[in-house]
Amino acid sequence: MAMVGQMMMQRENSSGSINKHLDSGKYVRYTTEQVEALERVYSECPKPSSLRRQQLIRECPILSHIEPKQIKVWFQNRRCREKQRKESTRLQSVNRKLTAMNKLLMEENDRLQKQVSQLVCENTYMRQQLQSVSAPNADASCESAVSAPHHSLRDANNPAGLVSIAEETLAEFLAKATGTAVDWVQLPGMKPGPDSVGIFAISQSCSGVAARACGLVSLEPTKIAEILKDRTSWYRDCRSVEVFTMFPAGNGGTIELLYTQTYAPTTLAPARDFWTLRYTTTLQNGSLVVCERSLSGSGAGPSVAAASQFVRADMLPSGYLIRPCEGGGSIIHIVDHLNLQAWSVPEVLRPLYESSKVVAQKITISALRYIRQIAQETSGEVVYSLGRQPAVLRTFSQRLIRGFNDAINGFNDDGWSILSSEGAEDVTIAINSAKNPTTSSNSLLGGVLCAKASMLLQNVPPAVLVRFLREHRSEWADFNIDAYAAASLKASTYGCTGIRATRFTGSQIIMPLGHTIEHEEMLEVIRLEGQPLNHEDAFASRDIHLLQMCSGVDENTVGACSELIFAPIDEMFPDDSPLLPSGFRIIPLHSKPDLLNTHKTLDLTSSLEVGPTSGSAAENAESSSSSRNTRSVLTIAFQFPLESNLHENVAAMARQYVRSVISSVQRVAIAISPSGLSPSVGPRLSAASPEALTLANWICQSYSCHVGSELLRAESSSSDSVLKTLWHHQDAILCCSLKQAVPVFIFANQAGLDMLETTLVALQDITLDKIFDDLGRKALFSEFAKIMQQGFGYLPGGICMSTMGRHISYEQAVAWKVFEAEENTMHCLAFSFVNWSFV
Repeated sequence: MAMVGQMMMQRENSSGSINKHLDSGKYVRYTTEQVEALERVYSECPKPSSLRRQQLIRECPILSHIEPKQIKVWFQNRRCREKQRKESTRLQSVNRKLTAMNKLLMEENDRLQKQVSQLVCENTYMRQQLQSVSAPNADASCESAVSAPHHSLRDANNPAGLVSIAEETLAEFLAKATGTAVDWVQLPGMKPGPDSVGIFAISQSCSGVAARACGLVSLEPTKIAEILKDRTSWYRDCRSVEVFTMFPAGNGGTIELLYTQTYAPTTLAPARDFWTLRYTTTLQNGSLVVCERSLSGSGAGPSVAAASQFVRADMLPSGYLIRPCEGGGSIIHIVDHLNLQAWSVPEVLRPLYESSKVVAQKITISALRYIRQIAQETSGEVVYSLGRQPAVLRTFSQRLIRGFNDAINGFNDDGWSILSSEGAEDVTIAINSAKNPTTSSNSLLGGVLCAKASMLLQNVPPAVLVRFLREHRSEWADFNIDAYAAASLKASTYGCTGIRATRFTGSQIIMPLGHTIEHEEMLEVIRLEGQPLNHEDAFASRDIHLLQMCSGVDENTVGACSELIFAPIDEMFPDDSPLLPSGFRIIPLHSKPDLLNTHKTLDLTSSLEVGPTSGSAAENAESSSSSRNTRSVLTIAFQFPLESNLHENVAAMARQYVRSVISSVQRVAIAISPSGLSPSVGPRLSAASPEALTLANWICQSYSCHVGSELLRAESSSSDSVLKTLWHHQDAILCCSLKQAVPVFIFANQAGLDMLETTLVALQDITLDKIFDDLGRKALFSEFAKIMQQGFGYLPGGICMSTMGRHISYEQAVAWKVFEAEENTMHCLAFSFVNWSFV
C-alpha cells in the first residue's frame, strides 16, 4: 500500500509539472471570449505596460489563469499582425495606383502613336500634292478634306436641336480627351509618376487655349462628377454658376443651359462670363461623361445690367471623362478649351489670356488637385490643427479668396460703386454701402470701403516677394490700421478717432491650420502682439488675430499666381466668423521669348546684358533668361469698415495707407531683386558691347547736330560714360524704327522703361501710335513732315499712356532723326519726353 501511495504522489507531481510547463509555454489557445477581451484593450492601448497587463488579469476573470508573459506575447504578435496588415494594404494601394498609371501611360502612348501616324500620312499627302501637276485643284481638295465643319447653332432654340448639339459636343470632347483632335505636349515641370497628381498637357497650335489632365482618384465616378459640377467650390475665379434650363436626354443623360461668371484676377482687366450647354451621360463601357460648350445668343443671365460688366468668352468642347477602376476609384480625363477674348485687355496682360499654361494652372490642375484633396480627407490621411474639420477650413480659404476677388472686381450688383475723384488716381476707392462687415445690427455702420491698385513689377520673383511679405509684416503694415479693421468685429461703435493708442511690438506668431496635399496653399492664424501706451490700459490685451491664406511661396511648385490674403478675426475664431479680406496677388507674365539673338539689330537692347559677356558667363546669362526681364502684375486691395458719417475720413486714410504699402513693396522689390536687375540701378552694361556704344554716340551726335545743344553733360566724353549717362538720363529717351509699316520701339533708357512700365524685351512689341492719346497723335502727325525734312521738331506738352493704362503727362517732347556716323543713312527716330510724371 505504501508503494502504491508513493507512485500516485509521483504521478500527481509529474502532472503538475506538465501543467506548469504548458502554462508557461510559447503557445496558448485562447477562447473567443479571451480574444474579445484582449482586442478591447488593444483598441485602447496597443502597447500596455507591465502594470496594465497585471491589472487586466485581475479585472478579467477569464484571463486569470494566463500568465502576464503570455499576455505580453499576445500583444507583440497582435502589433506585428497589424503592421503586416497595414503594409499589405499600402502595397495593394501602390499596386493599384501603378496599374492605373501604367494603363494611362499605355493609352497616352497609343494616342501619340496615332498622332505620329496621322502626321506621317499628312506629310506624305502634302508631298504628293506638291509634286503633282494639278497643284491648285489638289490644294482645294486638301482644304476640303482637312477643314472641320463649322458648328452651326441655328437649332439651339428647341430641345431637338440642343440634343444634336450635345451629341456633337460629346464626340468632339472625346476626340480631345483620348484622341488626336488636339496636338498635346507635356506641360513643362510636370512629370508623370506614381506620386504625381497626374499627367498634364497643353496645346500650342489649336485655336484658343487648351489644357488636359489625366489622373487616378480614389473616389467613385458619381462623386467626382458632383464635385466638378460645383465649379464655385474648386475654381477660385468662378463667381457663380446658374442653371437656367435642365431636361432629360437619351440614355439617361441630362442637358443643362448654364450662365457662368468668372472674376478678373486684377483691376486692369474686365471679368468674363460664359453661356454654355452642359451634357451629362454614361457611355456603353460604364464611363461617366460631363461635357460642355458655348452657345450663341445673349444668355445674359438674370440681369442684363450686371452682365454689362463682363466680356463674353467662348468655351470650346471641354469636360470630364470619368472611368471606374476595377480595384476601386476612378481614372479621370479633364479637358479645358477656351477662347478668353484677349483683345479686351491691355497688351501687357494678354499673356494671361493667350497662354495654355495659365489655363492648365488655374483650372485643369486645380480641379484634379481639389479632387485628390477631397479623397485624402475622406480617407483620413489629412490631419488639421486646432480641431477644425477639413470642410470648415476649406470654406474659410474659399471665403478669403472670394471676398478678395469681390473687392478687386467691385461688381455693381454686389453694391459696389467707385468714389468719384478729380483726375486719374493711382489708387481706386470703392464703397459698398449694402455690405455689413459684422453680424451685429449696429445702425452706425456704413458698409465697407475698398482701396485697390495694380502695378507692374520687373525682375522680382513672386514667390520670394510673398514669402517676405508673410514673414516680415512689420516692414509694410501699420498695426493701428490692422487694429481699426479688427474693430469691425466688435459690436460697439468704432472710428478713426476711437482707436486707442497701441504700440506694435514687432512680434507675430504664425499658427498653422492646414495645407493642401502639395503644400501649394497654406491656411494659418497670425497673432500680432500689441501693447497699450496708456498706463491705465496696461493690463488690457491689444493683440490682433488674422486668418491668413498664403499660396505660391515655392518657386518649384506649378501655380498660376502667388497670394497673401488675410482678414481680422476674433480670438475665439468661430466657424461663422465674418471676414473682410485684404491682401496681395502677384501674377507672373510669361513674356515672349527673347528674339534678339536671332534678329541681329544695331540697337541698345541687344547689348544690355547682365554681367560679363565672355566665356561661361555668357552661357550662364543665356541659361538664366527665364529670370531676366521677367514681369509680373501686383494687385493690392485693402478693405475697411465704414461709419456712415466718416466716409471722407476713411477714404483719405485708406488712400494714404495703400500708397504707403505700395512704396514699401517697391523698396522690398528692389531689395530682393537679383543682383544687377534692380529697377533703381538698371542693368549692368557690358564694356564689350560695341553696338551699344555706337548707338549711344549716334543718338547724342545726331541730337547735337540737329538741335544745336548737347543732350548729355560735357564731362561725358568716353564712350562708356556716354552709354551709362544716357541710360540714367532723367528724361525718357526712346527710339523707334521706321523700317516696318508701323513704327516700333527698339530702345528706351531706364526713365523710358519706367514711363511705359515695360521691359527691354517687351518694348519691341509696342508701336509708336499706342503711347499717344488723340491730341498727341494729331500733334505728331502735323509735325512729322517737318521732323523728316529738317531733322528735328518739338511736340507740345500733353498726355501719353503706359502699357498698364496709366496716364502720363509731359512738359515737352523733342523728336530727332538718328543718323549713322559719317553716313547720310537714317537709323531710327528718337524722342525725349521732358519732365514726365504719372497723372
